[in-house]
Amino acid sequence: MKMNPLGRSGLQVTELCLGTMTYGTQTPPEEAHRQIDRALEAGINFMDTAEMYPVNPVRAETIGRTEEIIGDWFAASGRRAEWVLATKHSGEGSKARDGAPISSKSIRETVEGSLKRLKTDYIDLYQFHWPNRGSYMFRKNWRYDPAKSGWSRAQVVADMEDCLGALQAEVERGTIRAFGLSNESAWGTQMWLEAADRVGGPRVASIQNEYSLLCRMADTDLAELMTYEDVGLLPFSPLGAGFLTGKYQGGAVPEGSRMSLNEGMGGRRTERVFEAVAAYLEVARDFGLDPALMALAWSAQRSFVASSIFGATTFEQLEHLLGAVEVELSEEVLERLDAVHKAHPMPY
Repeated sequence: MKMNPLGRSGLQVTELCLGTMTYGTQTPPEEAHRQIDRALEAGINFMDTAEMYPVNPVRAETIGRTEEIIGDWFAASGRRAEWVLATKHSGEGSKARDGAPISSKSIRETVEGSLKRLKTDYIDLYQFHWPNRGSYMFRKNWRYDPAKSGWSRAQVVADMEDCLGALQAEVERGTIRAFGLSNESAWGTQMWLEAADRVGGPRVASIQNEYSLLCRMADTDLAELMTYEDVGLLPFSPLGAGFLTGKYQGGAVPEGSRMSLNEGMGGRRTERVFEAVAAYLEVARDFGLDPALMALAWSAQRSFVASSIFGATTFEQLEHLLGAVEVELSEEVLERLDAVHKAHPMPY
């Protein structure tokens, strides 16, 4: 499997990353452990989780359960060193720490909690789940106004510098190896990079944002920043939350699927999304491609993508999606996909 650098961290990650957000809800522990075994056997070395997982739904009483399931696998297998492990510190509005924001005061406590649950003494990639000031992500791009965030530029920069000091202390303790962002903007990422240059602390290695054929917000300013500043994109939902598999077309709602648990799909379920998916399915049919593998391969082949995070509710889904590494999309296919995007931009 192709390996890519994770920013300037010195870490090398596989082009596919095992996502785990359903472990503990839709995916029971024994099935999750089977998936981890199979992903490692297939050559994947990168796994992503978060303290707030599992999702669908997120509940205060299940905070940290996914990390515990992964930790149990590490303890039983003794194979922690074979994984590049990423997790996330959630912030304001989450169900962790009564919804407190990320701060220099919360970092050590949160790192320690993840280490205990994961049954490890280090985290390879420690990510901030979303910015304290707010974000364009999760369909907020239609309404988010930074002028109304309540944060001044000076406050944002001071908060970053303060957090970098606490993160550097964790690097020196050996509890984290690299630092990443999630649900961030081009401006925010640049501010983090400049702050690290100015005051020290770990340089941003990656940014984990939603990115797929249905959500190409990273294609413009953020892509240029990532390319020139050596920050790798870690796309989440590269299958468009399952829409790009085609399983929701024609009004279908498979039992146990995300839509069966979250009817609105976090704001993704619109009339336009079904029209866009139909156009992408037509491309897949015309070129004899499996639509799910086409979507995942497209994400993995983007020049600024370090690793594409895919999740599988079931072992059978995981087995199927592993086939994406064998798919090489031709220039003709890529041109057709771009044409569909032009006709159906940002359908949710």
